[in-house]
Amino acid sequence: MSEKASIRVFIADDHAIVREGLKQILAEQRDIAVTGEAETGLDAVKLFRKSRCNVLLLDISLPDRNGIEVLKQIKSEKPELAVLMLSMHREDQYAIRSLKAGAAGYLTKQSAPRELVNAIRQVAAGQRYVSAQLAQVLAAQVGADHELPVHDTLSDREYQTLTMIASGKTVSEIAKELSLSVKTISEYRSRLLAKMKLKTSAELTHYAIRNHLID
Repeated sequence: MSEKASIRVFIADDHAIVREGLKQILAEQRDIAVTGEAETGLDAVKLFRKSRCNVLLLDISLPDRNGIEVLKQIKSEKPELAVLMLSMHREDQYAIRSLKAGAAGYLTKQSAPRELVNAIRQVAAGQRYVSAQLAQVLAAQVGADHELPVHDTLSDREYQTLTMIASGKTVSEIAKELSLSVKTISEYRSRLLAKMKLKTSAELTHYAIRNHLID
């Protein structure tokens, strides 16, 4: 680690190969140093403090907790920290939700190799990072007088459950993947069906496809 690096980065991602790839990209930059890493949301909350980082790269899909939940907890503790969300999901699925929760930017893993360094420098300087495509979406919403789509009124866990059901996963599979009980996931499913005034998982899936919430 360079002692002269002005930007200290902590990486939270459950895939070791992704963390190594990110570190290799950043190792070539004199002004950026990786000061710590974690593979779960719990470890991220525990360990980021020790790293004295000023930028956190946070995967939105961690094995134990939703990344947006981790984001909210970390920002409540250290509001000045710049958090750049990393995701396999398209921007229109989670980016705006992440920014509303306090993220400084949103970067897809597909674009990370070419955009990572610029994104980190931008958020470290106190600015927001979004792609040109997402910037157009945000600009279109400024001053727009329209009712929020119903999926934007869901909690983060409800929204995650919606996208996973629409992707074809069963309640049991979702519970296992999120390390939650089947009963808890069933409650999320019941709540989001009620909020969206839908009756079945098939109707949820049709809604998600119609609103481009899944790939």
